Formats: sequence, structure tokens, C-alpha cells
Amino acid sequence: MKTAIYLAAASALVLSACGQKTDTNAVSGGGGNRAQVWAAGSSTVFPFATRVAENVARTTGGKPARVESLGTGGGFKLFCGGTGSQYPDIATASRPIKKSEFEKCAAAGVTDIVEIKIGFDGIVVANDKKGPTFDLHREQLYRALAAELPKGGAFAPNTTKTWADVAAGLPADPILVYGPPPTSGTRDAFTELAMEKGGEKDATLAALKKSDEDGFKAKTHTIRSDGAWVDSGENDNAIVQTLEKTPHSLGVFGYSFLENNMDKVKAAKIEGVTPTFETISNGTYPLSRSLFIYVKKANVGVTPGLREFLEGFTSDAATGKGGYLQSRGLIPLPEAEHAAQKKMATDLSPVAPPAS
Repeated sequence: MKTAIYLAAASALVLSACGQKTDTNAVSGGGGNRAQVWAAGSSTVFPFATRVAENVARTTGGKPARVESLGTGGGFKLFCGGTGSQYPDIATASRPIKKSEFEKCAAAGVTDIVEIKIGFDGIVVANDKKGPTFDLHREQLYRALAAELPKGGAFAPNTTKTWADVAAGLPADPILVYGPPPTSGTRDAFTELAMEKGGEKDATLAALKKSDEDGFKAKTHTIRSDGAWVDSGENDNAIVQTLEKTPHSLGVFGYSFLENNMDKVKAAKIEGVTPTFETISNGTYPLSRSLFIYVKKANVGVTPGLREFLEGFTSDAATGKGGYLQSRGLIPLPEAEHAAQKKMATDLSPVAPPAS
């Protein structure tokens, strides 16, 4: 599901559901002749970006930024489409840009991309408050959700039915997990931090990683398609609502959505650690990650309000310790790192090409 918020006057153009139509004012040239900032991407960063858009518009009197939730992959795809005003100024992301995405940007003339880290988030595995309590290990998540499991030195389809089949002591409930689709940065982070790390504990997979890392990633990143995992769109709030209706299911989403729905859902511990502000910020929670915005440097000074939006996003009032985004679930960066990101928003030094 693509969620869009148009924090603009009623005259703003409404996009089609496929997201392929452009602004009526869209013309060529790095953001020129578009009346507002345009940010698109991560569903996790979405509520933070919309709050910044509202706050910056209120402070400056300018036109509020247009913010879209397409998933991190969808955001990069649009961002890297070209340099004209029919493409976003900013890609919001719940993971770093990939080498393949960076190369697609370059091929389309999108160069001098600035990476700004805005804070931390955790990937949460949660269920309805009335459901059973879980304490899961990453190896158990891999064994429950991987499309194939090692068997006799080879791999076979995963037919595990219940959590009790995964490990003694887990509930005898059917494995049913609602989570983000492949375009989501949350999905990418979950497969990397949970599935891949869990798979490393298996001897067959550990050997495969040494001999064929791409093959290892393919085995650990491919999630079941037999109904045990259900792709639930780019709307994490919808997953929370689904958990209320199905108390014996689990959901995967960002910590900020847990923070805002504590009255409805509860988080599973991961290897004995509960996701909290403290455990995510200090890295003891195993499924912690960084959040980013990526900016086209060429558009700064061309798109009205873009510089102010970047300064507002990296301000102490927004992403600093005790900032207004903390109340929405963003985990602030350490003070020195936050200061460095504020400077980045001013200096606009392009990010180096990623290694992978």
C-alpha cells in the first residue's frame, strides 16, 4: 500500500495510485519550478518527515513539503529516476543506499547525493497484548520464516507449522507473521539483522557463507511464501490493527509504531532483550538500525524550502536528545554524531559510492 500525505494547499496535484503522474508545474532542472520540497521512501521515516514538514512550514511560512510512504526501495527507485522536478528531492530510508541503487542514480544523472543519518530505530516482532509472550532467538526466526532450511547437506522447503515445532518452550500456535513487503527497508533490515544472523548459526549455512556469500544471502533472505509470512504493505499501522484482530499472529514493524501503540501490542524479547529507547540506542537490542535521508545536492538552493527542511530535520529541536521527534519514537544519535549530521546538512558533502 502506498500512503501519501500532501501537506500542501488544496491546489496541489493529487498523484495517481501508481505514483507515475507528476506535478502540473514539473519541468526539467534539479527541482526547479516545483513549489515545495518532495520527499519519498521509508514508511518508518514517514511520520518523522511529515512532522518536520509541518513544523518547518509553520516556522518559515513556506509551503509544506510533500511526503510519501513508498517503502525505502520504492523511494530510491523514484529518487534515482532523474534530475528534473518530476523526481523527489529527498529519499527517506531505513537502511543505507545500495550499490545497485547508487549506480542507477548515476546512470540517470543523479550525482552528488548527500547522506544524512537522522537517528536510530529498532525492528520489532510483536503481537496483541492478549496473546502469548515471546522470547525469540534470531536462529528461531530464521527457522520459522526462511523459505528453505538445510536438510542432509542440501536444502528443502520449510514446512514448519507451529512455533513449538521451531523450539521447545515456544507456544504451539501456528506460525503466522504479518510483515513489510520486499520494497520495504524494514523488510531488508529484518532479513539482514534477524534472518541472516540467525542462519549463520547453522553449520550448513555457515559453510555456504564461506564458499558462496551470495548463495548464503539468497537462502537466508528469502522468506516463505506459503502463508506463514504475509506481506502487509507499506503501512505499519495496518499491521498493528491486524494483530488486534488475530491475537495469535505476530507482526514485524519499526519501534516507533510500537511506542505509539503500547496499549494494543507488546514486543517479543529478542535473545532476552526487550526493545526500548535505551537498548536500541546502546546497541544491545539485536535488531537495531540507523535511519537516513538522502538529498540531491543540486536541488538545494533551487527547490524552495529545501535547505530549510534539511536544517529543520537535523535541528536539536527535532532530532536532538529530547527533540520533538523523540516523542514519536525516534531514537536520537549520540551528541557528537548528531552535531556531525547537522554539519552535513549545511556542508552537503556527497556520500562515497557504497561497496555493496
